[in-house]
Amino acid sequence: MTTRLQALCFDANDPELLARFWAGVLRLEIADDPSGGKVLPPREALGFPLRFLPVPNEKWGHNQAHFDLTSATAEEQQETVARALELGARHHDVGPDFDEPHVVLEDPEGNEFCVIEAGNNFLANTGFIGALSSDGTPEVGYFWSKALDWPLVWDQDEETAIQSPTGGSKISWGGPPYNEKLGRNRLHLDLAPPAGGDVRAEADRLVALGAALVGEVDGGFELTDPDGNEFRVVAG
Repeated sequence: MTTRLQALCFDANDPELLARFWAGVLRLEIADDPSGGKVLPPREALGFPLRFLPVPNEKWGHNQAHFDLTSATAEEQQETVARALELGARHHDVGPDFDEPHVVLEDPEGNEFCVIEAGNNFLANTGFIGALSSDGTPEVGYFWSKALDWPLVWDQDEETAIQSPTGGSKISWGGPPYNEKLGRNRLHLDLAPPAGGDVRAEADRLVALGAALVGEVDGGFELTDPDGNEFRVVAG
């Protein structure tokens, strides 16, 4: 048994508002979370929950990670963009030189995401959330491959990506040039030890792989990966 990806967490000023937005975009149901926030359980067996946690501070800069949403056809891409805009998204300013077939949007709290064009080979056979696309070094990709026991499915030109052995969304890191990390990340992963496993022992294992222990949180520990990105190990 290996470490489980328990949830992808969004820090949110208004967890209910943000959960409603993503529930509408992804066509998922909203449930209450014991943390006091909201959670979207996955519809697909290969998916992972999205957890929306209340925080007081506002978003201060470009996120280190964002969703790449997939499209089967050009019409589906247009429908996803239109649905997101109707639910409260807005177009993200990517500058005058942007000439790509994907569409870059922001959710109601400014979290960036992309709606990818049909026929994208990298995201083939992944699901609607094709990838959690991240800024990061090759070393952080290697760390997360070992942490989750997910194989590297891409390792080229300092870009890396991992995917569960059973399929589903990828997690990718784009290599240089790197964005400056401005404060605490808005998105982070929650991990859980294998069934029956010990949270402290799992935190120690991740530290041995290259993580740094930050401190205790309710039911577990906060750590940072080799690039300084926060994540948590909590009871399953």
